[in-house]
Amino acid sequence: MKWFIRLLLPALVLASCDKEAGTPLTEDPGSTGERVVALSHGAMELGQRLDNPYSRANMAKAVSRVYPTRSEVDVPANFLYVRFLPKSDDDFVTLMDLGAELFDHPLDREILVDGDYYHDPSVPEEEISWQYAVVPVDFRFPDGIERETLEECFIPEEGVVTRGFEDVDWDSVEECSFRSTGNGDLLRVQTRAKAKTRPSGKITIKDEKLKKTVGVSGVKIVANVFVKVSTTYTDAQGNYSFPAKFSAKPKYSLCFQNKLGFTIGMNLVLVPASVSTLGKNDPDGVDLTIDSKSDKTLFRRCAVNNAAYDHYQRCPSLGVSAPPKNLRFWILNNLRASSTLMMHHGAILDSKLVSNFLEAYKIVVQVFSPDITIGSKNKNGKYDELYSTATHELAHASHFVNVRSSYWNILASYVLSSYFTTGECYGTGNGEDAGYCEVAEMWAYHYENMIYKERYGGNPKDGCSNWFHPEILTTLEEGGVTRAQIFSSLKPSVTGLQALKDELIYVCPAKKTLITNTFKKYMR
Repeated sequence: MKWFIRLLLPALVLASCDKEAGTPLTEDPGSTGERVVALSHGAMELGQRLDNPYSRANMAKAVSRVYPTRSEVDVPANFLYVRFLPKSDDDFVTLMDLGAELFDHPLDREILVDGDYYHDPSVPEEEISWQYAVVPVDFRFPDGIERETLEECFIPEEGVVTRGFEDVDWDSVEECSFRSTGNGDLLRVQTRAKAKTRPSGKITIKDEKLKKTVGVSGVKIVANVFVKVSTTYTDAQGNYSFPAKFSAKPKYSLCFQNKLGFTIGMNLVLVPASVSTLGKNDPDGVDLTIDSKSDKTLFRRCAVNNAAYDHYQRCPSLGVSAPPKNLRFWILNNLRASSTLMMHHGAILDSKLVSNFLEAYKIVVQVFSPDITIGSKNKNGKYDELYSTATHELAHASHFVNVRSSYWNILASYVLSSYFTTGECYGTGNGEDAGYCEVAEMWAYHYENMIYKERYGGNPKDGCSNWFHPEILTTLEEGGVTRAQIFSSLKPSVTGLQALKDELIYVCPAKKTLITNTFKKYMR
């Protein structure tokens, strides 16, 4: 994937609706060596293959050891340990829709150095690596995706009686299998009978501007011991509880695939969402509070996750359309600028300028395409700045729902042309189609400022020094025009200040005088 990253990032920066005016790159990422770092969080290093205690054969041996008087023991498989070799994003979506929880690394290998991703050395870097999963024996394997069954497994399930083994104490059998396969060190110290527990805990992050910790909301948590895998999501306060019980120490990971339908990625290799590993911890669960001194990659992901979660949650009450489902974020630490490309939802690629710029790589971009990029340079550890930046881009994503791809392509073309001709993403306001940028940025800065004010207080005026004037919308909202009315005015036909004014008067006839006087003050 390295070749793809090298070619794509300049296009992502240019073809954008950018929160920060000026040149998007503060320095050439090719000279800083930061590009790979911006899209990855450490490669996993694996050691030898370990003996899987949940293999069908090992569980049968353990039954025989725990119940030596039993006659023939033939434990039936209830799960299959498999691996897939997807060729495209569509293959990933197909597997996830079928319920496969995908890992980019083998689950039965010693981990020498933990990390967020692994790429099988047998697979070329420019191709998707093997993806590992544990699926029920009756899993419906999709046609056209290469796969290999690695092992038949028996994983005892809570409340599920196995025919012919109704009297078996599976907890004892499981413990025996761990010890006999050389994995007894993973078992918790037994201080009471039946020491299996359901992991639970809380994941929080400190918002220093707010002077409080807040939950990391709606994020997926994955726990696994070999092929025993369980997943859950945090609630709004960051609390979680797994459905499965463990007696051995699980490996915990935060997977930034939010339950509200957005993902934060990508790593150096293609995966559905970025993963931050929390390592092996007690079966009771793990509590984690993230602050500005914590791992910076984890901090960024959690802050952006929360901004998106909050935006989706507040949209209905504000009368603002939520962004499309399956929204994709990339967090790019070597950039200070952010953008709302909506490429995964069909925008940008139809733009002639962008197509010419990408040339033969248009199809590749279409497969591995983000919707929002968050430039986090100089924002590390600053929750309020990451939150505010993401909120701005999410306001654009909601606007996109109203106007769709054709509008967005004109907007992107303006931004790209402005950058080529003036070095400024917003241009000077005099170019053709500048009105698209004017409307889009007025809305996004206004929305960002209002959310910031509601969360942190003060009177933020981000964007007010630009040639467009978000303070128009702020004045209108303070005068009684609701945010829902402002948003409903952002129609495909509203491509400039005059059109926005006319639409607002149509939507809010009772506020005509206020609208007219406010626009008059700023109309050029």
